[in-house]
Amino acid sequence: MTTGRTGTREEWLAARIALLAAEKEHTRRGDALARQRRALPWVRVDKAYRFDTEAGEVSLADLFQGRSQLLVYHFMFGADWAAGCPSCSAIADGFNGVVTHLAHHDVMLWAVSRAPLAKLLGYRERMGWRFPWASSADSDFNFDFEASFTEAQQREGITYNYRRQAGFVPQPETAGGRATPEAQFAAMCGTDVAAYKRDRPGLSAFTREDGVVYHTYSAYSRGVDGVWGMYPWLDRAPKGRNETGVWWRRSDEYEAGSRRDAASCCS
Repeated sequence: MTTGRTGTREEWLAARIALLAAEKEHTRRGDALARQRRALPWVRVDKAYRFDTEAGEVSLADLFQGRSQLLVYHFMFGADWAAGCPSCSAIADGFNGVVTHLAHHDVMLWAVSRAPLAKLLGYRERMGWRFPWASSADSDFNFDFEASFTEAQQREGITYNYRRQAGFVPQPETAGGRATPEAQFAAMCGTDVAAYKRDRPGLSAFTREDGVVYHTYSAYSRGVDGVWGMYPWLDRAPKGRNETGVWWRRSDEYEAGSRRDAASCCS
């Protein structure tokens, strides 16, 4: 049984041309939003943040590596977690190719997490990634940019995505006999729900002029959808996102044959 609306080629073409007008308007609106982002006032960063990297301990300015712009993805990986967040991992799967192009266009892209560097690099090797990753384990960086929170903050209430949220209250970790999405993700990271929720996804942008670093932009929650590579593709697929729950896994955790194995279609 066909689930989509069918029609003639002529009907499809007429509808597609009408959709094209809406898509062009969406593109123009996106261009306008990008201009609004660039028009935000720059805020000088005077705090001396330190990061652990493969090159040793470095400053925020060092992360620029000679470029004038820096993009940081706040990758959810708590200090005591066994593995990184599956959602952040799906986003980071798209970084390998992009980081090279950005670096040749005056922009450095880094992932930054609170976990110790050795744990980050081990996970990066497991996932087959090459992009630069820094640990902010001994820094307030993630906390100051509202991507991580202390237990005390979590109890009292946090400000995330520019909105105040009430203090954390434990909720049932099962619904309808199944683990909730948060419980599933926490288990996949080797932690509990409370600890999982003390780290949040986000990205921050910085620029450096005359030796001074400025914070220019940050986005959180669905504000990072634009860098989640699989979703723009799904939004153009016949069934769209077609989500009824948590369906994605880390790229090395899908069961071979559970759906079509991605490698088999290219062999």
